[in-house]
Amino acid sequence: MQDDAAPRDGDDDAAVARDAAEEASAFSHPEVAPDVTMAYGDHPDQVIDFYAPRDPDPAVPAPVVIVLHGGAWRAPYDRRHITPFADFLTRRGFAVANVEYRRGEAASPAPRGPVIPAQGGPTDPGRDDAAPSEAGGTATGGPVAGRWPDTFDDVAAALDALPALVRRALPQADPLRMVITGHSAGGHLALWAAARHLLPADAPWHTDRPAPLRGVVALAPIADFEVAEKLDVCGGASRQLLGGETTFAERLPYADPVRLLPTGIATTLVQGRTDIVVPQAVAESYADAAAKAGEVVGLTLLEDVGHFPLIDPAADACAVVAEEIAQLAW
Repeated sequence: MQDDAAPRDGDDDAAVARDAAEEASAFSHPEVAPDVTMAYGDHPDQVIDFYAPRDPDPAVPAPVVIVLHGGAWRAPYDRRHITPFADFLTRRGFAVANVEYRRGEAASPAPRGPVIPAQGGPTDPGRDDAAPSEAGGTATGGPVAGRWPDTFDDVAAALDALPALVRRALPQADPLRMVITGHSAGGHLALWAAARHLLPADAPWHTDRPAPLRGVVALAPIADFEVAEKLDVCGGASRQLLGGETTFAERLPYADPVRLLPTGIATTLVQGRTDIVVPQAVAESYADAAAKAGEVVGLTLLEDVGHFPLIDPAADACAVVAEEIAQLAW
């Protein structure tokens, strides 16, 4: 099949050039300020930006789209780069909650609650000191992807706090009609957040019942960590997120969405066929695992689309994403 064939050098060059152009377009839009920002914790990164729907119908409360940004869980990439996408959704009638969370750097040494498996022990020096390129590649000596367990602590806390915060920040929105979406690393977090009721019982993020979500729309998600590692997605970012080689395997059951199925929550993956940042095989692996677990997960594959058009308001792919969200939200 064409997608599985090894590209020639010229094809590689063309793919890289196309990816760079798509990224440049997605990042060309000016940042859009939120209507209000509210905290869900004490750390500066524990905040949510809220965007009210443009031209709302006063008779119909707007659905809420929870947005989790990507960037390989690395510190240089924060929620600001996805604000044009958030604004795009508000112009489609949605209220938006754009969640920030802790990324990169080492986990705080301060005492915490129960954390599993233990944080201690060396990380993999060969993989965990990689810095991102603009398209998610790496170069030695830069920030590590994510924090264990802080990144997961934050996403869990934000989701738990959201219904009450929505009522305060967006009175025109319906906190009972929420869809979660995320791009790339944020797609991983969206799938994970919807599966917390399937986490091992000793996980601090475990919940007794499924999250109150109408659905999940994961955009080019890092949805299967072992497949992502085989493909060296984002320079080994998923291994870094879990603390390196020595803790990767033992932490997979607590962090890898492909191991947390079936969720019982309507889920759709949107994936570009020409994505060289998070290749199609990662999403396909998750969809296949869901099917084996007895759950149908939608997989929308977009021809001639790479990684970044999914969040680029100027791209047709972004309108497809909005439609997938609308099908679950309304």
